[in-house]
Amino acid sequence: MNLFDHIRDVPDFPKPGIVFKDISPLLASREATQEAIRAMAEPYRADPPEAILAVEARGFLFAVPMAQELGCGVVLVRKPGKLPAATTAVEYALEYGNDMLEMHADALTKGQKVLIVDDVLATGGTVAACADLARQAGAEVTAAAFLVELTFLNGRSKLGNLPVSAAITY
Repeated sequence: MNLFDHIRDVPDFPKPGIVFKDISPLLASREATQEAIRAMAEPYRADPPEAILAVEARGFLFAVPMAQELGCGVVLVRKPGKLPAATTAVEYALEYGNDMLEMHADALTKGQKVLIVDDVLATGGTVAACADLARQAGAEVTAAAFLVELTFLNGRSKLGNLPVSAAITY
C-alpha cells in the first residue's frame, strides 16, 4: 500500500505559502492506518521500548496502537494544565516565543528505555523538548518515530544523534 496516496496537500494552510500535509484521509482508512502503524513499529520490533512517549495530540493516535504492537505502555506528554497529578515540565523555544510541555512526574523510571512517537517531524523543537523531559526523569530515549518527516525543515538537526524513523518522508 502506498501511504503517500492517503496524505492530502492543503495549500496555504495555516497561512499563505505553506502546503499542509493532512493525515485525515489516512486516518479515515482502516487499511492505511493499520499499514502506517505496522510501518512505524517495524524498526523497533527486535528491541522494543519499555514505554512510548506520546506527543499531544496527534501523536496519541499512533502511540497507543504502536504500544500494543510492541508490548509496552504509553506515557502522555501534554500542554500545561492538562494532566491531573504532579508533573514535570520543560520549556522550549518556538519561532516566535516559547512553549511548555508536561508529563506526570512518576510516569518514567531511571534507565527506562523510551521511544518518542508523534505524527510529524517538522522543525524538531517539540520532539527535542520531549527527549529533554524524559531524560530529566532519568529515562533513556532510544529513538523517535513519526508517520511523516518533512526533511526540508531539518528537524533531525535538533535531535542530535537520536535515531529517527518515519513511514513517509517528503
